Amino acid sequence: MKNMPAKEIKALRQQGKLAEALELAQAELAAEPDNIWPKRNISWVYYDYLKQNTAPEHFDDFLLWLTKIADLNLPEEEKMLFDHLSWQIGSIVFKTFNSGPAHYGKMIQLVGLAQSFSYTRPSEGYSFLFKAFHKALKDTDAYLQFADWWDYENFRPEDYQKEKLENGKEIMALAEQAYITYAKHLLPDKQPDGNVIFDRTRIESFLPKLEELGNKYPFYQYPAYFQAKLLLSLGDRENMLSALIPFARKKQNDFWVWEILSEAFTQDEEKVFALYCRALSCQSPEEMLINLRQKMAAMLIRKQLYNEARTETELLVAARNEKGYRIPDVVNNWQSQEWYISAVNLKNNKKLYNQYKHIADGILFADIPEVTVIVEFVNTDKKMLNFIETESKYGFFKYDRFLKNVNIGDTLKVRFQSGTPGGLFKVYTVTKADDAGFRNQFYKEVEGIVHIPAGKSFGFLDDVFIQPSLVTKHKLTDGALVKATAIKSYNESKKQWGWKMVVKL
Repeated sequence: MKNMPAKEIKALRQQGKLAEALELAQAELAAEPDNIWPKRNISWVYYDYLKQNTAPEHFDDFLLWLTKIADLNLPEEEKMLFDHLSWQIGSIVFKTFNSGPAHYGKMIQLVGLAQSFSYTRPSEGYSFLFKAFHKALKDTDAYLQFADWWDYENFRPEDYQKEKLENGKEIMALAEQAYITYAKHLLPDKQPDGNVIFDRTRIESFLPKLEELGNKYPFYQYPAYFQAKLLLSLGDRENMLSALIPFARKKQNDFWVWEILSEAFTQDEEKVFALYCRALSCQSPEEMLINLRQKMAAMLIRKQLYNEARTETELLVAARNEKGYRIPDVVNNWQSQEWYISAVNLKNNKKLYNQYKHIADGILFADIPEVTVIVEFVNTDKKMLNFIETESKYGFFKYDRFLKNVNIGDTLKVRFQSGTPGGLFKVYTVTKADDAGFRNQFYKEVEGIVHIPAGKSFGFLDDVFIQPSLVTKHKLTDGALVKATAIKSYNESKKQWGWKMVVKL
């Protein structure tokens, strides 16, 4: 008999007679306030009223009905109601957030109430609830508390995958967004009074989770970046670099990757300078480079490279003026000084950047060993060179990204990316190196009588092959006495190593 009102209340709800259903449910609850059934019956009436008030203009009414449900103190077992609530709460969060900027106070009220219920975890509704509050709170100081309550362990497998929109565009996985936002809130925050808000314990607790995420989902681009930023905030430079380097290699065309790398070398101004040069070599909108250019200009002033300093300054001033940004006082001060007035604007500092690019690239690929090679042939038209490291490792690669001029016999330091013996190699870094000991393994001086076979355009000097171009260039004849240098070379047709003439002495 005690449960008979439940059928009547449900019937009234289904007929849309909520006022009558509420009156009956209130009477039942008043008669038995500690009985779960009256609480359960009235909770669904409250829910129906709440569902009618999910428009932003009815926010206060929504909050009223949600509060009434929370005040019932329903047990954890009422999952069906709570899971229905997750969708309604998420819905009004999205609608209210999208309706205008004055929503923070409302979101704080709502998120507090939302934490009163025991949802199914993980579940689609619980993820929807997170998605809504993530959007509403991600730029507020309430985010971390909400995220800790929601608990990232409750993400579903689907939440770790990119979301595909109806227009075909893909957006970052919800879980990746969540971890990145959490990390942003953990970064040291300097207050106007100079104090820095910095929770070391929280960072140390979160870092292993962020690292695990990056390892489990290597296609995520940004966790490694924020892992590095957090490690840097802890003063852990070594681990910061190991975390950031793989990410930086993927994003090496983005200037800010090089700028953050520079933060690991604050005690080494030359490396910072090289990394700034590399950052400014990237193609980026000028308005994004203004702060970096200002830091670069300050370094150039200290180096007394005044033409280059003026060039950076004029570029950043032009970008600020175009966007209507204020010119910093320190920049105005530079422009009034004698060094600036007498300096020459170079239009750009690309020549300077290129001089330091190899140092920055060396930092990026420092964990990949450099090997010494010798240049065996140069095709200047195609900007391709043939190299020898050993008799089992040789091939060719394009050099124009790294070297302006290169000659046969030059020794180089190279970090290889990939390649097969005798074929095309990809390289990370190439710099010139003067390694006479290594060169002598592949070079020798020869002197003797030239032999040019009858009717042929090539010749030999003992075991040294003389190419037709050198025979013609030096007007060599059969029987001539010649002194020359020779370099080791692989003969593809004979599949063996031999020697070829390089220069007639």
